[in-house]
Amino acid sequence: MPLPETELLDTRRLHQFVVAVESDTLSAAAARLFLTQQALSASIRQLERDVGVPLFDRRRRKLHLTDAGNALFSGAKSLLAGNHALLTQVRETAKGESKPFVVGHSPAISGDEVYRLITPAIDLMPHQPITARQVFPGQLRDLLFANEIDVALRRGVESSANLVSAVFAYHELRIAVVADHPLAHRNSVSVLDLIDTPIVVWAPERRSFYTDFLVSFCRRGGFEPTLIVNPVQGTPPATAVARFPEACAFVTDPPGDLHGGSVRVVSFDDPPLAPVQALWLPYTHSPVRDAIVRGRPDSDWARGSGTRPGAGPASRARP
Repeated sequence: MPLPETELLDTRRLHQFVVAVESDTLSAAAARLFLTQQALSASIRQLERDVGVPLFDRRRRKLHLTDAGNALFSGAKSLLAGNHALLTQVRETAKGESKPFVVGHSPAISGDEVYRLITPAIDLMPHQPITARQVFPGQLRDLLFANEIDVALRRGVESSANLVSAVFAYHELRIAVVADHPLAHRNSVSVLDLIDTPIVVWAPERRSFYTDFLVSFCRRGGFEPTLIVNPVQGTPPATAVARFPEACAFVTDPPGDLHGGSVRVVSFDDPPLAPVQALWLPYTHSPVRDAIVRGRPDSDWARGSGTRPGAGPASRARP
């Protein structure tokens, strides 16, 4: 049964509302929208009539949202982004086109791992173009809302406001050390072997889920780790130990030599498994994304890639 028109939001007015909230003044918002200030004010008042509640506290001189206005604004950007994605999909379908599906991934997930994670979609839709794009974690959310990427992959289990998320794979972690490090010639190590070895990370504790995950692993092992924040961003994690030879870095590379034998990857006796989380816009549909998140229940493939089969699509990940 269709919803009554009174229960549907006008997306054009919603867009104007978002621009107004994000601008310093109503006149600045009107200029961005190529409207008169009077026309923008009228549009916002009509939106308030549509939702049935005030969105701005007009007792204040500057634009100030009511609680209801904050609630609308918090969900508006994802709704508008989903609307734009749907419109683009419809137009491309009409033209018989298939634009590249863009996978944004944080540097903590290597290009090789991304390829293995998207293999189910490649197998299912061999003619669908797919582009993998490395992105810093702080940019993933904004790029989703801007429709510049179709799905974001990162290490994490955190829910993100106004996005759908699912943890769908786990990667086995190992350590990388320089070739002459005391741990380099071990067949395997335990977490307690790292007590005297600093750990290179790419963001401080409490500013990165992945860093917090590594710190928790050490604390569960019985010690407080020494962290070194790597100032070089975007390079493979194993390269960090060349700059800090006294330290180790957590990696997902296979055991053995890397970088011409200058770096050695060593397994744990009882390895931690780092989650891979997918994030995407609500109100959107994508068979490519569904194939990636569902994965494939092939245990041999999963063991070979260091990946465990996923937990299934659309499961909401919680910290």
